[in-house]
Amino acid sequence: MIAPPRLVEAHGVRLRPFRPGDTADTAVACADPLTQRFISRLPSPYTEADARWWITEGAPAAWAGGGAAYAIADPATDRLLGAIGLSNPLPARGQAEIGYWVAPWGRGRGIATAATRALAEAALAHGAARLELLTHAENGPSQRVALAAGFRHEGVRRAAGRAADGARHDLVCWVRLADDPPGPAVRTLPDLPGGRLTDGVVTLRRVGPEDAPGMHRLHSRPEVVASRVPPVPPTYAEIERRCRLAEGQWLAGSGADLAILDAATGELVGGCALYHDEPSTAQAMIGYSMLPAARGRGLATRAVRLVAGWAFEEVGIARLWAGTRPENAASQRVLEKAGFRREGLMRGRLPGGGGDRVDSVLYGLLATGPPR
Repeated sequence: MIAPPRLVEAHGVRLRPFRPGDTADTAVACADPLTQRFISRLPSPYTEADARWWITEGAPAAWAGGGAAYAIADPATDRLLGAIGLSNPLPARGQAEIGYWVAPWGRGRGIATAATRALAEAALAHGAARLELLTHAENGPSQRVALAAGFRHEGVRRAAGRAADGARHDLVCWVRLADDPPGPAVRTLPDLPGGRLTDGVVTLRRVGPEDAPGMHRLHSRPEVVASRVPPVPPTYAEIERRCRLAEGQWLAGSGADLAILDAATGELVGGCALYHDEPSTAQAMIGYSMLPAARGRGLATRAVRLVAGWAFEEVGIARLWAGTRPENAASQRVLEKAGFRREGLMRGRLPGGGGDRVDSVLYGLLATGPPR
């Protein structure tokens, strides 16, 4: 049995039962486009009648069913800032799911993190052994809340969510156990310092939705397609989805997808990615490609050096590796100028375009290697 108290005050927030005086604020907050986007079960449009039903029937039913439904309130004014609760309780497993929303006037203040920490600690202290937090795969801010509240990435539940139009979508599962250490979860891939890496000539930042047109042009180039797995041109929808999910992939620790920009103009000139393929051995793979107009200017070498420095100094990577097709002399020169050493040939490593296999030349760079 999970039985958190009706009133929780911790981390600068107050969690209390909903009251009739919360009706207007609840209606405005739940009608907000961002709330509507990521909580598909809400009525749309959301009215004060919906808010009254929630306060008088929905929230009490959550409590009666073994869950919890709190208003997140400002301790100083008691004004509603959001909502948080426990749903889908499984008493036999000591498990429940945390969900929340924050009103527009409460965002940007760490309210969601504070409330999630407060409720998680209360639930774990009152019978819970395992708490789940499910986020939309495109909801980077909510995934950051999960990490900051001590939840660890566990995996993806395919098509577990349903949008208002009935379309299915993936949900990312974050979990906190009763015996997990306190504090934020350790991230495999930290953010870039200040959000970017630059040497004054090139700048790298995380790929975002706005990069879809440029990244599609890049990854549709025949010479770039030849190194894809499989070597098939991507659709625009595939690239657009990749750009929307880039933050979530980074937060999950699976890879850092980077846009390479001309520092002088801000124009996208290429892409670079770090794949944390062997965390247990502190090894990662690096890949990169440039648009034709940016080639031959040393920009790729500069980008690889910047990413390698960040990987070694901030991520804790001990070894970086990269592979190129045997005929790709230009890419091999980039790696050699960045300090990588040729280590050998991996025969038939990649699928070819006609059902054959193609070789890959292996390069490596150690954190203890020569100055870059």
